[in-house]
Amino acid sequence: MSPGLVSLVPAAGLDEDAWEDLLSYIEERQVIPIVGPELLQVATEQGPKLLHEWAAEKLAGRLNVARADLPERYTLNDVVCLFLAGRGRREEAYVRLRSVLRDAPFEPPKALRELAAITDFDLFISTTFDSLLESAINAERFAGAAATEVLAYAPNRVVDLPAERARLTRPLVYHLFGKLSASPTYAISDEDLLEYICALQNESLVPERLFHELEHSHLLVIGSSFSNWLARLFLRMAKRRRLSDPREVGEILADDGVSGDERLVAFLQQVSVRTRIYTGAERFVGELHERWQRRRKAVASGVFAAVGRSGVSGAESDSARYDFSPVRFVPPAREMPDHAVFISYAREDLPAVQSIKAGLEGAGITTWFDMDRLQTGDDYDRKIQRNISRCSYFIPVISTTTQRRLEGYFRREWSYALDRARNMAEGALFILPVTLDGTSPAEAHVPERFKALHFTHLPGGQVTPEFADRLAEFLRGRGP
Repeated sequence: MSPGLVSLVPAAGLDEDAWEDLLSYIEERQVIPIVGPELLQVATEQGPKLLHEWAAEKLAGRLNVARADLPERYTLNDVVCLFLAGRGRREEAYVRLRSVLRDAPFEPPKALRELAAITDFDLFISTTFDSLLESAINAERFAGAAATEVLAYAPNRVVDLPAERARLTRPLVYHLFGKLSASPTYAISDEDLLEYICALQNESLVPERLFHELEHSHLLVIGSSFSNWLARLFLRMAKRRRLSDPREVGEILADDGVSGDERLVAFLQQVSVRTRIYTGAERFVGELHERWQRRRKAVASGVFAAVGRSGVSGAESDSARYDFSPVRFVPPAREMPDHAVFISYAREDLPAVQSIKAGLEGAGITTWFDMDRLQTGDDYDRKIQRNISRCSYFIPVISTTTQRRLEGYFRREWSYALDRARNMAEGALFILPVTLDGTSPAEAHVPERFKALHFTHLPGGQVTPEFADRLAEFLRGRGP
């Protein structure tokens, strides 16, 4: 990591080198955002408020806590502590808070939607109990469909990632301190938080896969509202070593309170030189989103310019033929529709495959690909074989990823497609290879029979009108 990202200066922002490094790490999926309550500004009947402040006011009313006995700017912790001091039953606080939030379905805040729109993020950690983050991801990436995977930790029920991060096929939100429930399985008070922190340091209670990812990834701790010692403890817990030990990954703490805490800043400056501070959670997300979009557009423009120079036909190289407006991706059904086009891909190429699906379905072509590769076993394999045996066409997605991965389930899918093609008449079209980048058909690590076929270039997964029209024509010729 370059000095631009790791040196701590108690200033408002990052320099250009630090931003460049951060965006590069994000593109390579080496960064995990950890999202806290400062990003939860919602529209209430009294105007914009942070969700937890609004919830504290409502919970005080539901629990009949005297507001006159609370501090001027009271928190959920203040409400719960006063309620318990009056001999209230702890369980009542959780079920009342659940009903408070159930009756007020807020829209995801702008900052969460901006963060969710950064599609290079595949694993999110939430330190809050609400569902606004997953709602933001569903809205930005899946047209509102509930396609985001959601997991929640509890000291009495350890839930880990279902697989290594590289094998996740859907964006995943992990609620580190529990998720809203009628049961006391989420943190709403300081005592609750203490129990979670203690449990997470117990070897038998820690979600091992999750903490392996935290240890080996760059972290964006955004809007955490962590106090001085909790911030120190959280970083130490996530990195699983002394903060002064040499390490290759770093963190950015972006919130409204850390930079004003002189003791915490001094500690980090002296001990944790891999940590950087940015003042303002929402401002950080806004700047990150803007820079990520600019970088993505620049890369896309460069890719299409390169395609125009690469010997592709003039019709395909004309940049005016490409639509750069965002296309909404709707996740595939669990069961493949009859006669759908089957897309076979390596997991790392999922964002491009989502773009292919959205582009083809925008042209009226039904497609399907598997997003549940965490399943294993004979039943799963039979399902894939069955779908390949009844799909209309088979699109193997070829890229630098498939070049690098000489083993992978996608290669088994390619084999099943070839098995079916062997029963077809000579010259019958079934397998339609697609490349996402400059991978040469002659050098591609694909079956020899693929090399005799026409490879269509769809840079970054952007579907061209020519490809969509040609596939639609094939489907019309095939008939029902």
